[in-house]
Amino acid sequence: MKKLLVAFLMLLPVASWAAGGSGFDVDGYAQKNGFEVDLTDKVALQQGLSIYMNYCMGCHATKYQRYERVADDLGIPHALMMENVVFNDVKIGNLMENAMRPEEAKKWFGAAPPDLTLVARVRGANWLYAYLRTFYEDKSRPWGVNNKVFPDVAMPHVLLELQGLQHDSCYGQQSHEVDTQTGKPLCELTLKSDIKHEQTPEEYDQTVRNLVSFLAYAGEPARLDRERIGVYVLLFLAVFFVFAYLLKREFWKDVH
Repeated sequence: MKKLLVAFLMLLPVASWAAGGSGFDVDGYAQKNGFEVDLTDKVALQQGLSIYMNYCMGCHATKYQRYERVADDLGIPHALMMENVVFNDVKIGNLMENAMRPEEAKKWFGAAPPDLTLVARVRGANWLYAYLRTFYEDKSRPWGVNNKVFPDVAMPHVLLELQGLQHDSCYGQQSHEVDTQTGKPLCELTLKSDIKHEQTPEEYDQTVRNLVSFLAYAGEPARLDRERIGVYVLLFLAVFFVFAYLLKREFWKDVH
């Protein structure tokens, strides 16, 4: 009993970290926008890998993944992977680590950026999708942005040049409309017209979907194999049940 209690208490910080503390309905937000992860779409995963390497890898590593495994799973030839995806001087079999040292990162950002290998499994794909879409301007923050999912976020909006800067209609307002059922503020995020950005809202949404899909794959690269094997196991058990039932009936037919 004591061991179970200790294990439960150790999991509490993880649960708190996953929730983010904002009360933002990430599942409802993802459902409203029709988001779901499709690990069978290798083109989307390849594009997600490209976004990750260009915009995330400088600070965040995925040190429990190997370049070779990613290339093989996503159908990327090794030579093409090394030429167009891997930017540092490593070999194809190396782990996907970056050059940023934790002590330097802590000095620059206040905390070392977390490894992202398991972020989709810990926080959830819907959380990541909502998080990457809900940065907004907040001049009181060190990087000039805040986040609806993760209030007082310490990370800058690294995809700002793609999405642009959003304005929160509730920001700086003393009073605003609230949802009559939940009592939460009704806030809207709109793009600021005076800030340049490279992608349309539809294009940026697809970028986020691809990036989150890649991170979901990175957290569980064997998921498709596991699901496929699971189908065969269930089929085997169904067939085995038939023969087991017939055998049992044969053994017990003379028992009264």
